[in-house]
Amino acid sequence: MSAFPATEDRGGPAQPLLTVRDLVKHFPVRGKGWLGKRAVVRAVDGVSFDILKGETLGIVGESGCGKSTTARLLMHLIGPDSGEMVFDGESVGDTLALSAYRRQVQMVFQDSYASLNPRLTIEDSIAFAPKVHGVPAATARARAHDLLHRVGLEPGRFAGRYPHELSGGQRQRVNIARALALEPRLVILDEAVSALDKSVEAQVLNLLQDLKRDFGLTYVFISHDLNVVRYMVDRVMVMYLGKVAEIGEGEAVFSAPAHPYTSALLASMPTMDPTRRIGEAPLSGDPPNPIDPPPGCRFHTRCRFAEAVCSTVDPALAVAGAEHRAACLMLAPGSGHGRAPAAELAA
Repeated sequence: MSAFPATEDRGGPAQPLLTVRDLVKHFPVRGKGWLGKRAVVRAVDGVSFDILKGETLGIVGESGCGKSTTARLLMHLIGPDSGEMVFDGESVGDTLALSAYRRQVQMVFQDSYASLNPRLTIEDSIAFAPKVHGVPAATARARAHDLLHRVGLEPGRFAGRYPHELSGGQRQRVNIARALALEPRLVILDEAVSALDKSVEAQVLNLLQDLKRDFGLTYVFISHDLNVVRYMVDRVMVMYLGKVAEIGEGEAVFSAPAHPYTSALLASMPTMDPTRRIGEAPLSGDPPNPIDPPPGCRFHTRCRFAEAVCSTVDPALAVAGAEHRAACLMLAPGSGHGRAPAAELAA
């Protein structure tokens, strides 16, 4: 029996579980910038997307693109500077209290050891959050033992151990069990398998798939490993320098990328096929400084298709296919880019 009252699905399957609109997070930098203005790092700069019920949404991009900051904003570990989040029809922090929201949204971090309190046993770590939310201690312990069994750790052997007595893969299984202890609807996985050996990684990925099916979960899956992302996700969102570059159904994005940055990312994927190997790097140079990003399209300084208009116009997400969008002027009719389709004539 559930330790918590059943959470009502307020909007049915057609309504997104989480809707994010114009999410912004800037981090101030010490000292003064040009002309005495306070400089800020534009970590997340106007991000909008939906997370559909029961899906796995992947978020990818090179280091510094803002994907982990986005995850922490979704979890409300840090507060946004502006923007709105609506969870199953209720505004987070307004009509839906943060305490109720956090019970339904949990997170698994990359560092399996730092995520656990070294002074608590595995059983106590998993049972801690339910007890904080008012679950009786005996019920919370029973829940912890059940979850240990579900993630493949025998409670009789592991419940009384401490984090330093477990391997990395075992600790990550504990973190997954702890995330499920509050019976959430959305689980954010921030590089949750990147620190594991490949054989252990495969086991944990299969475990995550099984738990999603058994508990009816929705995942946000963040990873730099595109092969893992392709295996796990239903849809994928590509971020570049704090903005969404492309979003769409997973196989559509992987097989027919619409943004030049996505194409460069996919070309960098390791392959055993000698006919698919490349002789030169698909992308050169480092991303621009997030304190002073370039005007217009933020990718134009590294894009081989860039034209003068790209340095002045900030592209919105344009249609690239069914449920497939990309922020590129080459897709926007009448954008002024030489490769863009002609603008449609008004009726």
